[in-house]
Amino acid sequence: QVQLVESGGGLVQPGGSLRLSCAASRRIFSMYDMGWYRQAPGKQRELVAAITSSRLTNYADSVKGRFTISRDNAKNTVYLQMNSLKPEDTAVYYCNADGRRAGLIPRDYWGQGTQVTVSS
Repeated sequence: QVQLVESGGGLVQPGGSLRLSCAASRRIFSMYDMGWYRQAPGKQRELVAAITSSRLTNYADSVKGRFTISRDNAKNTVYLQMNSLKPEDTAVYYCNADGRRAGLIPRDYWGQGTQVTVSS
C-alpha cells in the first residue's frame, strides 16, 4: 500500500523542463511537510526542495532559481517544476512527507521514486 504516488519523470534535454507530481492522502498532506529528494548513482540522497503546510519553502543551493516546489491543497498534491535542467540533475527523485517538525509518528513517508534523466 503506497501512501505517496509519484509521476512525471522522464528523459529531457539540457535546458528543458519537467514537472513532477506527488499525490498524498488527505491526512498526510494536511499534517506533514512535503518535499522532494533525489539520489544519483554513487551519491547520497539529498534534499532538493521542501514545502510546509503554510507554503514556506526551502531549496538546495544547486537548484535555487531553477526549481519550484508548490502544493495544491484541493488535490493533496505537491509539485516540483524543474526548469533549465542540467545533466547534473539526473537522478531518481523521491517524494517525501516529513513529520519531524510537527512531532508526528511515523516520522516520514516515501514515494517509490521516479527517474529523471537529463541528456542530449
